[in-house]
Amino acid sequence: MLGIKISLVVAVGAALTAAAPAPGFDKVIRAEATPTGAAEPSATRTGGLASQVAASDVPSMSAYDLVSSQVTGPTSHGPYEGTPTTTGAPQSGPAATILPDLGPAPTATYYNANGELTEEEPLPYTPAGGLGTNGTTPRYMVNSDFDFYSIALGLYQEWIELDLFHNGLARFSEEDFKNAGLTAEDRTYIEFMANQETGHATLLTNMLGEAAPPQCTYDYPFTNVREFIDFNLRLTRWGESGVWGFINHLDSREVGQLLAQSIATEARQEMSFRQMMGLHPQPVWFETGIPQSWSWTYLAPYISSCPQNTTRLPWQNFPTLHIVNNANLNRVSPNDTEDYEVTGRRIGDPSTTDIPEDAKCLNADGIGDNCSPAIVHNKSEPLSFPGKEIRFEWETPGLPVGPNNSYVTSSSAGKPSYVAWVSQLNLTYTDLITTGDSSGYTYQPEGFVYEGEGAVNDTMFVAITDSNPYLTPFNLSSINTHVNALGLFAAG
Repeated sequence: MLGIKISLVVAVGAALTAAAPAPGFDKVIRAEATPTGAAEPSATRTGGLASQVAASDVPSMSAYDLVSSQVTGPTSHGPYEGTPTTTGAPQSGPAATILPDLGPAPTATYYNANGELTEEEPLPYTPAGGLGTNGTTPRYMVNSDFDFYSIALGLYQEWIELDLFHNGLARFSEEDFKNAGLTAEDRTYIEFMANQETGHATLLTNMLGEAAPPQCTYDYPFTNVREFIDFNLRLTRWGESGVWGFINHLDSREVGQLLAQSIATEARQEMSFRQMMGLHPQPVWFETGIPQSWSWTYLAPYISSCPQNTTRLPWQNFPTLHIVNNANLNRVSPNDTEDYEVTGRRIGDPSTTDIPEDAKCLNADGIGDNCSPAIVHNKSEPLSFPGKEIRFEWETPGLPVGPNNSYVTSSSAGKPSYVAWVSQLNLTYTDLITTGDSSGYTYQPEGFVYEGEGAVNDTMFVAITDSNPYLTPFNLSSINTHVNALGLFAAG
C-alpha cells in the first residue's frame, strides 16, 4: 500500500511571518501521517460489527487538539445578576456615519455575449480571472478588522450552539424526547451536531489567534423538548444567515473558503431542527443573508456573561421588535395564535407549548394537522399568509443587553414608517400603521422571488425602518442607519 499523506489547510512558513500569531495558532487544522509500506490484512479484524470484510491495519493520524472538551453534563446557566464594568460596543472614530452612493465599481464591466474565451488562459484549462489563483500561498488568518470581528461574531455563535445542544440533552431525558416524538437515535444526532460545533469553534479560534473569544455562560428560553427544538431552529437560522451576509465581504478569501465549508453544515442543522419540529425542512429557493449587527442583535440577549477580558464586538445592538401575533408552531391552526404565545420577551424566544391540548398539533390526527417529527409534512394551514394583519410592539433604545449586560441597544433611525421584510433574495417594504409611540401594524406582503416562489416564507427577518431605501443582498448592511427595531418572523 502506498504511504498516506494528508495535509489540510496548513498555513506554513513565510505565509504567517507577517501575522506572527502566538504559538499554537500557526496551523488552522491538520491531520497527517507519512508511513511507508502497509500491514497485511488481519483475519480477526473486520470492517464493522456485522461485516465479514477484512480490515487492514491503517496508520494512526495525528491532529491538533480541540479548543473545548465535548461537554456532556449540566453547566451553569441563567441570567446575569451583576453590575457591568464596561458598557457599549467598542468604537474607533467613525470616519463617517453613512456610506456614499458611489455607483457601480469601475472594474465591474465584464460581459461575455458569445460564450467564448476573451483573454489568454494563464494555465491549461484555466480561464483568466479569479482571486487567489495566481500561485500565492494561502494564509488562513483574518486580514482586517472587518475580518476579525466578523469571525469573532461567528465564534460567539459557534460557542452558544456547542453549549445549547449539549444542554438540551443534559436537561431532558429520553422519555422527555419520546414525548416530543423523538427517539434515542435523534438524541445521538443532536449530540453529533454539538460535536460538529467543537470543530467549528476550533477552526474559527485558530483563524483569529489568541484574542479569540472563549465560551461564555448562557440563559435559555425553553422548559421542554419542543421549546428546545424550536429555539434551536431559530438560533441556527440567524447563525447561518449572519454568515451568508458577510462572507463575500471578507478581505481574506482563504478564511471565507473555510467558513463556507463550516456554515454549510449549520444549514443542514437548521433544516434538521425544522424537521424535528414538524415543519417543512426547506420552504425557500434561496437562503437569506443578514448584516453582522442583525446577527448580534438576535444572539446577544441569550449570552448572560463572559470571562473577564473577553474580546468585545463593535457591532450594533438594535432594539427588539416584538411580533405580537407571531404564529405558534405548536398549533394545529397557527393563525388562531393568541397575542404573545412565546416563552418570553426576547427576540428569538420559541413558541410556548402552554396551550389547550385540543389545539396542539403534535399528536393531532390526520394529514395536514399533525406536526410530529417527520421528513416533511403537508400542512393544511400555513403559519401565515399574504394579507394577514401583523401587529408589532418595539422597545426604545438604551436598554442593557448581552454579556454581563454590558452592551446597550441603539438606533439612529428617524420616525418609524415602514416594515422591511428580508427573505431569500428580496427586501420588501410595507407601510407601517402606527397605533402608539412604539406599536403598530402592517399587512403581510405577497411578493415573489421568481414566478411561483413567494418571497415571505421560512423563519425570516423583519425590521421597523424610517425609510425604504432600495438595497440588495450584497449591500443590505446600508439599511442599518434606518432601522428602529429588529424582529424574527415565523412565516412557514
